[in-house]
Amino acid sequence: MKKPKWVVAKEQAKRVAANETVWLFGLHAVRDALENPKREKLRLVVTRNALDRLGEAVPASGMAPEISDPRKFAAPLDPQSVHQGAALEVKPLDWGSLEDVALGEGPMPPRIVLLDRVTDPHNVGAILRSAEVFGARAVIAMSRHAAPETGALAKTASGALERQPYVRVRNLADTMISLKEMGYFVIGLEGEAEMTIEQAVDGKRDRAIALVMGAEGPGLREKTAETCDQLVKIDYAGGFGSLNVSNAAAVALYASKG
Repeated sequence: MKKPKWVVAKEQAKRVAANETVWLFGLHAVRDALENPKREKLRLVVTRNALDRLGEAVPASGMAPEISDPRKFAAPLDPQSVHQGAALEVKPLDWGSLEDVALGEGPMPPRIVLLDRVTDPHNVGAILRSAEVFGARAVIAMSRHAAPETGALAKTASGALERQPYVRVRNLADTMISLKEMGYFVIGLEGEAEMTIEQAVDGKRDRAIALVMGAEGPGLREKTAETCDQLVKIDYAGGFGSLNVSNAAAVALYASKG
């Protein structure tokens, strides 16, 4: 019996994902990945200087480094990448299911950040750093129309990508509904909202809270906004109230902490 097209497509997508690899670069990102036992490491390319600077992280990882000439660096990176003589090919991290991160062990009360079409890897990397600092359970983005796990994202995250769950989901609205069913209070950041974050979480700081951030410019999509329990804004002084999405995420995490 011939398989339906959707079954074939799903199987092909799984095979592509299984074969997908990421090149991390920069001393900090490479060192943190080498020291992460959960990270599947495939190939390490370094200059002699970078190898010295990475120190014990290389032998401790069990990796056999490929020594490369800094003038003809062997890793297949964008020529503009500031690699500092270190690049590591890895498999993307598997953080488990939504339930694993939302209901598993972690800081209480839990906080989660959801990203609606935030595609800039530098913004996502900065959000991962803030999420780690403020103890968020995870940063969740869509499988498509979102920043993938890349070397640029890892470098901006400054090591947080190895420790802070970055979970990709097929449908953001469905994920928000699932979080509600798990007891999360889902609030969306919207510049035109009437209520501030502080007002929305007053009396609810002991609850699990999910913060939904939209892309700069278009903001939250209509379906995303409709699925939120409450739309909120960041209070501001003067006539200018727009923040970069990564800065807004940091402020929102701080304002909503338990």
